[in-house]
Parts: sequence; structure tokens; C-alpha cells
Amino acid sequence: MNDTAPLILLAAGGTGGHLFPAEALGVELIKRGFRVRLVTDARALHYSGLFTKDMIDVVPSETVRGRSPIALARTAVMLGAGTIAAFNLIRRLKPAAVVGFGGYPTVPPLVAARLAGVPGIIHDANAVLGRANRFLSSRVKAIATSLPGVLDRDPALAGKATTVGTPMRPAILEAAAVPYAPPASSGPFRLLVTGGSQGARVMSDVVPGAIERLEPALWGRLVLTQQVRQEDMARVRAVYDRLKINAELAPFFTDLPARLAANHLVISRSGAGTVAELAAIGRPSILVPLPGAIDQDQFANAGVLSQVNGAIRIVQGDFTPARLASEISALAAEPARLAAMSEAARAVGRLDAAERLADLVVKTAGI
Repeated sequence: MNDTAPLILLAAGGTGGHLFPAEALGVELIKRGFRVRLVTDARALHYSGLFTKDMIDVVPSETVRGRSPIALARTAVMLGAGTIAAFNLIRRLKPAAVVGFGGYPTVPPLVAARLAGVPGIIHDANAVLGRANRFLSSRVKAIATSLPGVLDRDPALAGKATTVGTPMRPAILEAAAVPYAPPASSGPFRLLVTGGSQGARVMSDVVPGAIERLEPALWGRLVLTQQVRQEDMARVRAVYDRLKINAELAPFFTDLPARLAANHLVISRSGAGTVAELAAIGRPSILVPLPGAIDQDQFANAGVLSQVNGAIRIVQGDFTPARLASEISALAAEPARLAAMSEAARAVGRLDAAERLADLVVKTAGI
């Protein structure tokens, strides 16, 4: 890599929903001859992908965890310390632009970029602008959104917004090339259950009971892959063993894109990254939004697919074993409906988002 090539700093929180789009943009920028580095919090040091440890700069950060004066003061102090550290980093590295992908770890680098006169760009993958990005939106030169209309009600911000989609890492693009093959009426029915990068206890609470309520004839067809937290593993496995279900259980799957492509139906939370990947690959899904979020972003994300009949959205209060068993039974009996859901989801997907975002970065940075 040419040491004199322009450097782009990518800032992202330490979860997959933020890191994966950053990785996808990084791959595209490197392809175009730019250098990239990742600014993040300590969680990303466990990440294994494009960014090796020598490409990562860790800056202090803190999420707003409560409304008490002590909690807010701690957050302010940590973000202030992070901004000073990020400012010194930017002065040393002299990047051409700083691109943030959401989460509070992006606040210090982008505030520091503003103070240092370096162009800032934020990308938001959700159907509703996240809190950190909402705070940063007036402090950056450009805003990239995954979905159209996110800022329609805010004319001051809409003027600097561009819809690009969610950048997809190479593994997702490979999975998107696998066509959907609906299940044969008496053949295997492949079901993937995932709770997002953090896992989800609700899946362990509800899915086994739903499987138990299925017709025994469907048990023999079922090929089940489920993400299960370690503390829930024994009780979930006990149910599937008793029913003699062909089930693979693990706390985390490193090859999730390939598994998404290999399954007939996906049951999942509706984080922005998950919804974008389901759309890009074109897979039918049952989506259960995380309840209690201040801005209801997962509910809105799931709506993107449910409104075009690419997914079934079930709020957590209605996500019961009986309801889930009913939905799985109906879908397993209607391969044509699954195929139609796959097509509808794929129609929403964008596979060129990394290129579109890279174009916006280059234009905004003036390089």
C-alpha cells in the first residue's frame, strides 16, 4: 500500500451491525488505492476481518446507560477524554475524511474531525436515525442513509443526505449470488434462528416450544440451525434431543452469511445489518423487533421487509410458541409463498452500496 495515498478514518462501534458496513467500505476504498484505519472502542479488538490490530486505533468512549446525573457525568467525561485522544490522533494521521457508522464510539472521532477541520461523513443503516448519529448530524458535511426518506421530516438535514444502502462485506455478496430454492413438499425444511451479534434469550424461550407444537411429520423434515447463548444451551438442546430434531446449536456462527443463503426461512431480531443482509441475499424471514428501544428502530427496520411481504413482523408480546408454530407450519406448507417472499426481500436489497458510499466519501473529501 502506498504510504502517501490519502487516508480515510472509519469510526464504528464494536458490534457487527456497525463494524461490517465499515469493513465493506474499507474493502472498496482499498480497491481504489486509499489507505484506511478503524477508530473504535476496545470491543473491536476481538473482531477478525479486514482490520488487523495494526490498523485499529482505540479511543475512549461510553454509551449513555442511564439518566442519573452520575451516569450522564461519566458518559460526558469519557466522551470528552475520547474527543481529546481522537483530536490528537487526527492531527498525527492527517486523514482526508472521517466516516462514522453509528454508536457512541463514533462521537469522539467525528467531533474531533469537526474541530480539526477534517470533513466528516456519517452512515446510518436504520430506518430511524440513531441517537449518536442524530447528535452528529449537524456537525458533519454529509449523511449517508441505507433507506430513502429517513430525513424527509428534517429539511435542514435532508439537504445533505444521500441514500446509498448498507455496504455489504464480501461474504454477503458471495451469499447473494446463491439463488433461493424453495423446499420440496416432502424434502428438508431448513430453518435458521439467530438473535443478532449479541444473541437473544427470547429465541431460546420461544422457539423450542414452537418446534414442539409442529406436526410430527415436520419434525422429520426439519434441519434447524440456532444461535443459542451458552447459559441457555442445555435446556434448548434437551427439547430438540427429545423430539429427535436435526439441530445444530452454537453461541455464534462465524459463517453466518453462507448460512443465511443455505436456509429456507430465517427467524431473527431486526437489527439494521440483519435486515439489509436478508434483503441483499433475498431470504424469507420472521422478524421479532427488540422491544423497548427509545426510537423503535428495529420495529421500523422490520417494516421495510414486512411492508413488501418479504418478511413477517411479530412484536415480542405476540411472539409466542403457538403463534410461531402456526407461522412456521403455514410457510412450510407453501413453498410458492416462500419463493415470493424471497423475491420481495431481494427487490429491496442493494448490492452496490459500498461503491455508492465510497463515491460520496471521495466527493465530500474532495480527493
